[in-house]
Amino acid sequence: MRYRKVVFAILAGLAVTLLSAQPAQWKDPSPHRVQFVPVGDGVQIEALDWGGSGRVLVLVAGSGNTAHMFDDFAVKLAEFCHVYGVTRRGYGASSHPESGYDAKQLGDDVLAVLDALHLDRPILAGHSLGGHELTALATANPTRAAGLIYMDSTSDPTYDWGPYTELRKKLPPAMAAGYPRTLAEDRRSFQAYREWQQRTMGIAYPEAELRNDFATNPDGSVGQYGTPVSVQSAITAGMRKPDYSGIRVPVLAFYTLPAPLESQMKRHQPRTEEERSAMKQVYDADVAWARRSIDRMKSGVPAARVVEMPAADHCIFLSNEAEVVMEIRQFVTSLR
Repeated sequence: MRYRKVVFAILAGLAVTLLSAQPAQWKDPSPHRVQFVPVGDGVQIEALDWGGSGRVLVLVAGSGNTAHMFDDFAVKLAEFCHVYGVTRRGYGASSHPESGYDAKQLGDDVLAVLDALHLDRPILAGHSLGGHELTALATANPTRAAGLIYMDSTSDPTYDWGPYTELRKKLPPAMAAGYPRTLAEDRRSFQAYREWQQRTMGIAYPEAELRNDFATNPDGSVGQYGTPVSVQSAITAGMRKPDYSGIRVPVLAFYTLPAPLESQMKRHQPRTEEERSAMKQVYDADVAWARRSIDRMKSGVPAARVVEMPAADHCIFLSNEAEVVMEIRQFVTSLR
């Protein structure tokens, strides 16, 4: 009997040790309600509802991200809007079908969410490639939205990036390489990964976004990226050259511009004249790209409110949150 008690005590202690070694169950701290909306053909779209009062504002993430990308940003918008977010098909908790990734279908998915949730003439805000969904929806349904917000949505799949890519190879090594790769210690936890982002990018994604982007290993470390390359390729193949001429509602458009060339030179310290020349050419190309994008928007929507953001990160709602929230508040207030 005593032997059995000793064995039981040892096993119980071992069980406690094993359980304590397991990573605690993580819970999303963002104050949103999660629901899934059927959009046809067995596809369900994740919709997040952060609540709030005032005009309805629906956020559409860039390609590669889910609506959880806005977990922190949406809370600030909820002070003057009722905020929703949409995770497009192929990402996160939304369905991952083999087809349906062209801009029209993705725009129709957003429209189906609006209809299912009975959101009457909301303001739609798209980041990066999310702008293509906004354009597709608003062009096909001119009265369905009250206004559109483009957050650095400048993608043009018809542009030949070959010469630009070759030019970047001549930059100082640190610039040409881009962000450094993560080390094993940077992926030991999602918090460690966020710290790596903050060090290298100057911003960090909400943890829920990272947990939707990457698998979680049994030990709590960051696993493999979860979305197949085929999804991104299908989305890119389904885009068209931006055409804003069919938009009939007010527009607010944010555009990032590169940091001043002088500050880039000071930071990266080019060692040769070739590197200096490459930095100047890349800077000029980046500015020209932004100007073409702005001109295209103003040509289609002459009254669009354009906000230029030098040295901002592509995720402007993370790097320049206060300014973006202020501009959106003013835009929302200006709508009838």
